[in-house]
Amino acid sequence: MAFGGVQLPRTLLCVNIDHVAALREAGGGNEPDLLEVAAVCKDRGCNGISTHLREDRRHVQERDVFAIKGRIIAKFYLEIGLSDEMIEIAKKVRPDRITIVPEKREETTAEGGLDLGKHISKIRDTVELFRNEDIPVSLFLEPDMETVDICKECGADYIEINTASYCNAAQITEVEGEIDRIYRAADHAVKLGLKVNAGRGLNYRNVVPLLHARELLEVNIGHSIISRSVFVGLAKAVDEMLEVLD
Repeated sequence: MAFGGVQLPRTLLCVNIDHVAALREAGGGNEPDLLEVAAVCKDRGCNGISTHLREDRRHVQERDVFAIKGRIIAKFYLEIGLSDEMIEIAKKVRPDRITIVPEKREETTAEGGLDLGKHISKIRDTVELFRNEDIPVSLFLEPDMETVDICKECGADYIEINTASYCNAAQITEVEGEIDRIYRAADHAVKLGLKVNAGRGLNYRNVVPLLHARELLEVNIGHSIISRSVFVGLAKAVDEMLEVLD
């Protein structure tokens, strides 16, 4: 990907497969098979697979995360809320990266970023715990400077910028403002030595304007790819997203 005459590295793709688990749970059986879905994503060239294990187990189950980690030779990222139960499970699973996200029972997916100021002591202790286990930690946060600063204070390795506000923006000025926020936050994070990912609500179209953000390493996309796979199949849907990222 060239920008201003400079060749930029391709932003990597992580596929979140929570919506596949939701489909399986709605049917009450074992299909679709999450391991098969994860294997297809890995074989098509995705950098990683991610799932969110919720306290209420509404879609992804404990058996899923242990099975994916044990049988799929790909990077596996686990999203968890800030509870002692989830932290203990994550220690046993030993994913390639933990992403700490806010968790509200009434939400379909995590809509807002972490309130780092409110939970800073717990987050700092959790980051240190996983660092001692040699498991990198990412914090899911809103794209603003102060929040990025707190993330650095907590000792995290990565940030995942919440792109929901950008994806939900309707007016062009609002869209441009959200893009600017994301770019500024990413730039600030890189200057602080943090690695930058992004996700929530991204699709084949709206991801494009974000790809020139400074050192955006990876995008975490699930719903859009799974929805597209209904029409073209999963392998093709993943291929099409990888082409966009190229």
